[in-house]
Amino acid sequence: MHDMSNSNEKIGLLIQQIRQERGLTQSEFATKLRTSQSAVNRIEKGKQNLSLETLARISEVLQKQLIKVGSDGLNLRIEGGHELKGTVELKTSKNAAVALLCASLLNLGVTRFVSFPRIEEVYRIIEVLESIGVKVKWLENNDLEIRRPAVLKINSLNADAARKTRSVLMLIGPLMHELNAFKIPYAGGCKLGERTVAPHMYVLESFGVTIKSPRGHYDIHVKRKNPNRVVLYEQGNTVTNNALMAAAKTQGQTVIQSASADYMVQDLCGFLMKLGVKIEGFGTTQLRISGVQHIKKNITYAPTEDPIEAMFFLSTAITTNSKITISRVPIDWIALELLKLDKMGVKLHISEPYKARNGLIDLVDITVLKRSKPLQALEDKIHPNVWPGLNPDNLPYFVPIAAAINGRTLIHDWMFENRAIYYTEMSKVGMQVELADPHRLYIQGPTKFIAAEVVCPPALRPASLLLIGMLAAKGTSILRNVYTINRGYEDIAERLNKLGAKIAVLHDV
Repeated sequence: MHDMSNSNEKIGLLIQQIRQERGLTQSEFATKLRTSQSAVNRIEKGKQNLSLETLARISEVLQKQLIKVGSDGLNLRIEGGHELKGTVELKTSKNAAVALLCASLLNLGVTRFVSFPRIEEVYRIIEVLESIGVKVKWLENNDLEIRRPAVLKINSLNADAARKTRSVLMLIGPLMHELNAFKIPYAGGCKLGERTVAPHMYVLESFGVTIKSPRGHYDIHVKRKNPNRVVLYEQGNTVTNNALMAAAKTQGQTVIQSASADYMVQDLCGFLMKLGVKIEGFGTTQLRISGVQHIKKNITYAPTEDPIEAMFFLSTAITTNSKITISRVPIDWIALELLKLDKMGVKLHISEPYKARNGLIDLVDITVLKRSKPLQALEDKIHPNVWPGLNPDNLPYFVPIAAAINGRTLIHDWMFENRAIYYTEMSKVGMQVELADPHRLYIQGPTKFIAAEVVCPPALRPASLLLIGMLAAKGTSILRNVYTINRGYEDIAERLNKLGAKIAVLHDV
């Protein structure tokens, strides 16, 4: 009995801590749980036995899995074959969000982000920031307030949270301005192949940062200098972001050549400019940054909506042959994808553009129309490239589309070693796929999608493709261990259900 009481106290304390992190009062938490404040008080003091159903409900309200019993964790049951309809509004960008969280360390004032995505990847970075002394508070409408201390407790960094996301590499750029030596755990995240950290090392060395990698962590030493001009070894997003944050507080001007101009980099540039950093070349591959050594501003910044989420819903609509309107789509960041769809025969209605909340980016509303005649496969391969090419994270969503149209499609995913192999998982939901090599996949359509029970692969985009296939398949499917999808998509089951999908969240025991 004492052990049960002790366990309840530990769980109660954990619930209280997470509730406070989420910025909820006991009363607000009780309302969301559909219970009384006195019941919440008993739970947090460890004076109430909790059923698995209650723990599951608490997990959903706090958006954090409290327990994991068995190896499968959280699963989805999908009753497929239903036509979807309605409007879905995009959330703000996950990839931009994690970069902005890291960049908030540059500001000694109060940073507020508007309508921030509440997803696992964001929670991991927040856990890392909180562990080094940063105060993070969720406000109404998913706004996020960040207050950092004058001195960061870098030796208390939460290594477990850091290892779960590759984004932790972007802490090096801001931390180099105030620490002469520190350690960062090896980066994790999606398992997509051997993505080297060498480009980060090369560019940061130009700013006086030395990175060594003993077992389990990066050992970083800093002797700050202004490189005046750097050329990126790889035109990647996170390495460009690291270079931007390194230049943001470096005295004088720094030119970054071969920069990525992709959406998450543009969002970071918008944030840095609001902090007073002067950036010439916004949205291009050559950036000229005039650094500001001391930044202390109380600012509010609105990240732009996620073009990758737009592609997820476009793919869902086309694969299930449904009429869906996707609102607040950053049109310039998905223009080539829309052209490819047009050449396949997809009918779209695109609204007049309007500005995002940050005043920088053009948004549109896109309606995917139901098709009355078959779509046709493109003669050319579909492949990714750096922006303004087809976005590497959008490429996977052409896989289920290729299955739903007439003809044979070649998908050439040349950027990642393993991702094309994960696409073969789609054969479990009825697709005809032929892996030519680790990067190239042939898909023969049209497909009669079939219901199945599948465990998510350990990569976000390939995992979400299975969900799309299951939505198109008549019958009941089970998608197991969806933590991978939760890393990148917020309330995805609930939002699809509002469009007419029938998805139930299962907490396995």
